[in-house]
Amino acid sequence: MKETVLGVKVNTEDYDGLMVEVFDRIERKDKALVVAINPEKIMKAKEDPSLMALLNNAEIQIPDGIGVILASKLQKGQITARVTGVDMMLRLCEEGAKRGKPIFLYGGKPGVADKAKAKLEEMYPGIQIVGTQDGYEKDNEVVRARINAVKPDLLFVAMGSPRQENWINDNRDTLHPTIYQGVGGSFDVLAGTVKRAPEFWQKANLEWFYRLVKEPSRIGRQMALPKFLLEVMKSKKK
Repeated sequence: MKETVLGVKVNTEDYDGLMVEVFDRIERKDKALVVAINPEKIMKAKEDPSLMALLNNAEIQIPDGIGVILASKLQKGQITARVTGVDMMLRLCEEGAKRGKPIFLYGGKPGVADKAKAKLEEMYPGIQIVGTQDGYEKDNEVVRARINAVKPDLLFVAMGSPRQENWINDNRDTLHPTIYQGVGGSFDVLAGTVKRAPEFWQKANLEWFYRLVKEPSRIGRQMALPKFLLEVMKSKKK
């Protein structure tokens, strides 16, 4: 199921529900793009029709951000839990390992995807990561050929949003995988080059605050949240 937040569709399922949908799609070979939806993206999409179309045309939109949960509560909607981009990737890898589904990692600086692969293999014994490719290969034909040669079911692309989603949309009709997710800096987190907020902050839905304390320059981006909630409240009165 989906609900709409300021014109952007968002899935209402939690991780377990999304796993069912994703792996059903793999069995049917029904291609899908997974995009992470947060208040910052929604506010940008209100001013950018191409971004709005990109988000709404994706098959699966995960509620990545406490602001989306708060907005759903204000709307008396059905979204009750965050589904973060990095945790969605990890759950897909965990479930993929159990089901023997091959995975490919594309993007990041040279060596980062390989380190992420090693970490995932440590976390999920038996996982089939059948290939990696850094994001610095300029020949797109080479990238597509490498992916198609090993026939993965899931492809994670780490280029930053919306570049990664645009690349997926431009190429997925000629690629073998069924499930595509843009994962931003997730390879760097797995590789250990970027630290994620400690588990306490994640569980308290305060990961954004932890990042703000660590990087005060993010204050401009974080100001999107109160503006976003104000827009949601205004839209309710219309």
